[in-house]
Amino acid sequence: MTGHEYVRRLAGDRRVSRDPRRHWPELERIPQDWALNVWVRVVSAFTSYGEEHRRLRSMIAPSFTPRRTEALRPRVREIVDGLITDLGTADPGEPVDLRARFAYIIPNEVICELFGVPADMRAWTRRVMDAVLNTGASPEQARADYAEMWACMRALADIKRVRPGDDMTSDLIAARDGDFALDENQLISTLVLMIGAGSETAVNLIAKAVHALLTHPDQLALVREGRATWDDVIEETLRLEAPIMHMPLRYAVEDIDLDGVTIRKGDAIILAFGAAGRDPALNGEDADAFDLTREEREHMAFGYGVHYCLGAPLARLEASIALPALFERFPDMRLAVEPAELVPQASFIANGHRSLPVHLKPLT
Repeated sequence: MTGHEYVRRLAGDRRVSRDPRRHWPELERIPQDWALNVWVRVVSAFTSYGEEHRRLRSMIAPSFTPRRTEALRPRVREIVDGLITDLGTADPGEPVDLRARFAYIIPNEVICELFGVPADMRAWTRRVMDAVLNTGASPEQARADYAEMWACMRALADIKRVRPGDDMTSDLIAARDGDFALDENQLISTLVLMIGAGSETAVNLIAKAVHALLTHPDQLALVREGRATWDDVIEETLRLEAPIMHMPLRYAVEDIDLDGVTIRKGDAIILAFGAAGRDPALNGEDADAFDLTREEREHMAFGYGVHYCLGAPLARLEASIALPALFERFPDMRLAVEPAELVPQASFIANGHRSLPVHLKPLT
């Protein structure tokens, strides 16, 4: 489903579930080496329904309240400032991969700190979470990636059992009160969900916003002249280039009549949240244009309904600090390749480029 109306209706429909164990009969036939297993077989708030979803979501929601998100502002700014200082040492004649050296690091560092990932585990954590998004992996690679991801998150849990700290992983492990207790499968699955999904969305938001401004200098000029804001940049990027394009999977709890089209009970559903913001019926005939002057720019880049992304305020916060700081420090920044040369990620879930090579300063 790609139209805004239908995506919204199905995302908010109680007859649509995220729990394959209860509502997808085909699960038993899915092989263990399927590239989407991590999106289906984990047992967390991401893949739950009804009361169990509310219970599991209530355990992670306190980490993403407005107050706790705002409290992260100084740390995000510190990370951004450090990265920009490092970028400033780059040779003006050499292109810099802004995705790898800037957009990728900010949210990954923040989420790793939130969940207490030790410094010597962060490279491993990033590698396994990147593999999760590779939906084009071969069966053999998918099986190996799934096993390594599970091993990485289990290792984190084991460390935190021995050396708990002031972090979300320790909080999840310490939860023992009946209604809130997690079994081992739910604990590891929740870490996969939060550490993986908690970083990729902001990575692509920041990188796509930079790309949009560099390929639309007239729009960048509006920001510099004060005729558009950085919030406009963020929301227009979310609308046009949603960081997560598709989010598998949902399942019909019962037959659903969608204006004459029947989705049968047990059918799997993929909602194209990224396409919804480009729907001309919602955002006009120029919905495919990057335009910071739009009066309305509705989108569902962070989902809709009970599964709305808890980390949305944090992603916006990270982008709101990263983007103005970057463009202020490097006002002459430009792409180092033609836009058509940029290679998309090997994923139908994430909407990003594998790299974003730029020249930060004028060539001398």
